[in-house]
Amino acid sequence: MAINNPQIYHERQRLQFCLLHSLNNLFQIKDTFTRASLNEIAESLVLDEAEKRTWTPLSVLFKPHYNKFTGNYDVNVLIAALEGKGKNLIWHDRRKEASSIDLDEPEEEALMGIVLNIPVKRFGGICTNRHWVTLRKIGGTWYNLDSDLASPMAFKDTVEVRNFLDTMIRIGGEVFLVMNAKQ
Repeated sequence: MAINNPQIYHERQRLQFCLLHSLNNLFQIKDTFTRASLNEIAESLVLDEAEKRTWTPLSVLFKPHYNKFTGNYDVNVLIAALEGKGKNLIWHDRRKEASSIDLDEPEEEALMGIVLNIPVKRFGGICTNRHWVTLRKIGGTWYNLDSDLASPMAFKDTVEVRNFLDTMIRIGGEVFLVMNAKQ
């Protein structure tokens, strides 16, 4: 069920900036992250790598952790961005079902939200690439805050959330649990 709730922040898809949109939807604040801040994170990751010395003319366009023009960021940028905000990321073991994830724990206790990286077919199925999606519990209800959706989609209960996660795992999706850092 799509929800048009002005109290839920939902950023829509633009180019391949789905990680940017997913992060802002996760934090529920516009411009928690910007294109410039994610590019800076990605560049700092390159500086920490030995491959930084291998330069080619294509290095201007093709960066190790993102595409400078389309904004397609990798998981390393996600991890660094979340750590910069005091959050921890746990990569869910795909061999386990979603029933192993505690979706009922209060947000302030541990689980802030879930970020998925799922395969999507584009251009009539000709091209398959990856898409970042955020799930977040807001006001006691879990929402799919996918930037490709016109508006947030509420799940009726945690069983529906787990079924959705299991489906995403079966099709090759990766599940990342965003945890509030323990004091």
